[in-house]
Amino acid sequence: MIQDKTAKMKIKRNPAAIHAPLSTYSHQIELHAESRLLAISGQIGVDREGSMTAGFAMQLEQAWANVRENLIAANMTEDDIVKLTVYLVPDSVGTAERRKLFSELFSSIAPCMTVLYVAALGDPSMLVELDVWASAA
Repeated sequence: MIQDKTAKMKIKRNPAAIHAPLSTYSHQIELHAESRLLAISGQIGVDREGSMTAGFAMQLEQAWANVRENLIAANMTEDDIVKLTVYLVPDSVGTAERRKLFSELFSSIAPCMTVLYVAALGDPSMLVELDVWASAA
């Protein structure tokens, strides 16, 4: 009998002894040694031509598109993401709108996620940055 190796490589858990996830993430993902690990530099809302997109939602969508392109280049998909750290500048978006946007983008994959508000990012026009780790066979 042939086993699906991907089923053993990543195990997502939300322990019953702690609160349920507050949004679209998993509390933990266990990786096994057979997998490849990919670290992606922080992705921002800059398009292919080098232009910064306007507004939080557009920057988030562009940053996510940049993440997807990085994954494709490594022969991976969004399902391979195991850790997502989101850096936001204060007042860039409200909690309800942020959770709605995250649900639209990340709900099908539910990676481990950390959201941080920081004083500033690398440029004053940047509102969001996505830091991603992925794992695949």
